[in-house]
Amino acid sequence: MEAAMNRRRFVKATLAGLTAGVSLGLETARGASGERRRTDVSINNDMFLINGRPTYEGRYWYGWRIEGLLFNARLIQGIFDDLNQETVSKWAYPDTGKWDAQRNTREFMAAMPAWRAHGLLGFTINLQGGSPEGYSRIQPWHNSSFKLDGSLRPDYITRLEKILDFADKLGMVAILGLFYFGQDERLKDEDAVVRAVDNAVGWVLERGYKNVLIEVNNECNVRYDHEILRPERVHELIQRVKEHSHNGRRLLVSTSYGGGTVPLENVVRSADFLLMHGNGVSEPERLADMVRQACAVPGYRPMPILFNEDDHFDFEAPLNNMLAAVSEYASWGYFDPGKSDYLDGYQCPPVNWQINTPRKKAFFGKLKEITGV
Repeated sequence: MEAAMNRRRFVKATLAGLTAGVSLGLETARGASGERRRTDVSINNDMFLINGRPTYEGRYWYGWRIEGLLFNARLIQGIFDDLNQETVSKWAYPDTGKWDAQRNTREFMAAMPAWRAHGLLGFTINLQGGSPEGYSRIQPWHNSSFKLDGSLRPDYITRLEKILDFADKLGMVAILGLFYFGQDERLKDEDAVVRAVDNAVGWVLERGYKNVLIEVNNECNVRYDHEILRPERVHELIQRVKEHSHNGRRLLVSTSYGGGTVPLENVVRSADFLLMHGNGVSEPERLADMVRQACAVPGYRPMPILFNEDDHFDFEAPLNNMLAAVSEYASWGYFDPGKSDYLDGYQCPPVNWQINTPRKKAFFGKLKEITGV
């Protein structure tokens, strides 16, 4: 009975998302498969827009402007797999005793309408995932959408396509990360990294997606093997993404830094929006100060500032990191690493993608209150 009710809710929410896209009367681009694209993300000064209108249009909450923000969550493992046969068993589902990449993507998609119904408009997903242990220094697993030479792995891209297609129908924006420290060594050299950027960005553009923002790499200042992915040179890849276009359109792009770090001038000057992380920032006032500091970096001009990873919660407190970001008109992203128990969090496979724990419910409840959906 409960399973049947969940399926009915899923279908209802899916149809609602489709109807919302159609009701705007937009004749949007079609992808390579001929499917009409419904969701178009853009930027106007410091605001995010979807289909030409500010997100959460007209919304204020306790005097703070919500309109134009992009609340998001780090849902990084939607296409996760492990090509290392010595570690893949670590991610086994408890009911089958095996890891299943296709199941993981199916269950990710099944949860998407509920996220959207609570006001979540954005999610970060990465072509090399994130640590399946939540936080790791040594990463023996092999999770990469890229082959050694920078070409794309078809199985990963097929799973990504399903997620991006559904996000487009639901009116959601994907913050698509290309590289992750601990996995960037899966590319043999700098030429392969550049080729990987070209292949990934080219694929997104050719498929006609307009609901994708690019994050070149997660936390560019953390342990990357290839120099071009480090802070001093990562702007070269930002610029390379911007040079790609298809039918007169390019993708909006940035990169992120580790917790508590304010973007450097080379990234501020080249990026379309700024990405920061709140990990390690336990004082909400410090998070707010990061936004103010970012606005003072040479090269800054009106542009969105977005936290797309923060592992601090306290959603019922009068002030927390989420509210501190909002108070400075910065978007905020929920990062719940959890454990590999098919219950807690959103990063450690096997992931339960539903809103199923007190912490997840607290975040989505506060999000729904703030956004007024």
